[in-house]
Amino acid sequence: MADSSDSVSLDMEMYSPRGKEHLIKTSQGLVSVAVFGDPDKPALVTYPDLALNYMSCFQGLFSCPEAYSLLLHNFCIYHISPPGHELGAVTMSPDDPVPSVDDLADQVAEVLNFFGLGAVMCMGVMAGAYILTLFAMKYKHRVIGLILVSPLCTAPSWTEWLLNKVMSNLLYFYGMCGVVKELLLKRYFSKELRGCAQVPESDIVQACRRLLDERQSSNVWRFLEAINGRPDLSEGLRKLQCRSLIFIGEHSPFHSEAVHMTSKMDRRYSALVEVQECGTMVTEEQPHAMLIPIEYFLMGYGLYKASKVSVSPRSPLSPSCISPDLLSLESMGLKLKPIKTRISLEV
Repeated sequence: MADSSDSVSLDMEMYSPRGKEHLIKTSQGLVSVAVFGDPDKPALVTYPDLALNYMSCFQGLFSCPEAYSLLLHNFCIYHISPPGHELGAVTMSPDDPVPSVDDLADQVAEVLNFFGLGAVMCMGVMAGAYILTLFAMKYKHRVIGLILVSPLCTAPSWTEWLLNKVMSNLLYFYGMCGVVKELLLKRYFSKELRGCAQVPESDIVQACRRLLDERQSSNVWRFLEAINGRPDLSEGLRKLQCRSLIFIGEHSPFHSEAVHMTSKMDRRYSALVEVQECGTMVTEEQPHAMLIPIEYFLMGYGLYKASKVSVSPRSPLSPSCISPDLLSLESMGLKLKPIKTRISLEV
């Protein structure tokens, strides 16, 4: 099928009735892209973390009515899955070379070329945030903004490298076994959601555990190998030509990485939002905490929520609710005062 066509489309009945999943042939192999929304609108490209796809990484955020009205009202969404991470993926051939992070960033460019896209907004989580940041550094004129959740930007520390090697060996020899799933869930979620002997794990964690069972372990292994061999991007971050909004959970093991990344970026064009009582995957654990910062961020591009949506106490819908200073392009940092803006559960 891949030899006869560059893309295969499948009807998807998700949060958009017009959603289609495309299997695109690139120089690095096939990659799945799920498209939702009006293709005439600006593009928002997403990339998930290790062992996840858009269903397990972004569904919590896009299921929020406010996020739906803000993001799908303004964008056509292009969910890129890491190679072999899409729903129903088959095991990739062992003869295929393991891609590098540069290969994966170049693959994003090929996806944009396939759809005829120019400059896009990007949203990535953890490893996916690294890939999109690298893409923004390599293809500066193709990214107008970055929304990053618990991003990686440095080379792995010895601790992370060793943990990843343990996971890599387990995946290679034993597949998606119980130990690997526990390590991944610890990577994604806070201790409160994962539960303990006295408290059962949350529905979100249970759903993610079931989705991990569907992953092809050798495909996950390939992405992990790429991420564990990543170079440090720190020195190039200040040269990024796009605005950046970074989220990090208070209890994420990648908290220091996000703070470091923000410190290396131009503070006039970047902001860090720390979400209290949250783990790494803010998109699933506390998606509502992302709404107001994203709304302010997009106002810098002249984008607003659909006016027909009823007013929510979580997020202002009318520009008249916002200080005029925040609507200027020069404010980009959205006046979120870079480094740290704390969002409590009461917001």
